[in-house]
Amino acid sequence: MLLMMDPNGGSQGGFASFLPLLLVIVVFYFFFIRPQMKKSKDQRKFRESLQKGDKVVTIGGIHGKILEVGDTTAIIEVEGQNRLKVEKSAIAMQAADSGKLEQNK
Repeated sequence: MLLMMDPNGGSQGGFASFLPLLLVIVVFYFFFIRPQMKKSKDQRKFRESLQKGDKVVTIGGIHGKILEVGDTTAIIEVEGQNRLKVEKSAIAMQAADSGKLEQNK
């Protein structure tokens, strides 16, 4: 009989019953949704700021140096002076400066 209305016509805990649900939504927003949106925004800014000469790593783990940047693609030079045309969305991060590409020139 917990779900029945109060005999006086009021509903006890109407707002209080939604409070836990509201708290769960707020926790999800601040701990999951908001950080993911920030990470996505930072990744988009990184890809838009790519320039010739940047050393990068693709999502497949390929290390290379950018030779050309197009609207949606980039041409990277990998070890052995091979060139690969990759989508900008496949570039994951800046590479640590290892100097391997410089030794071959």
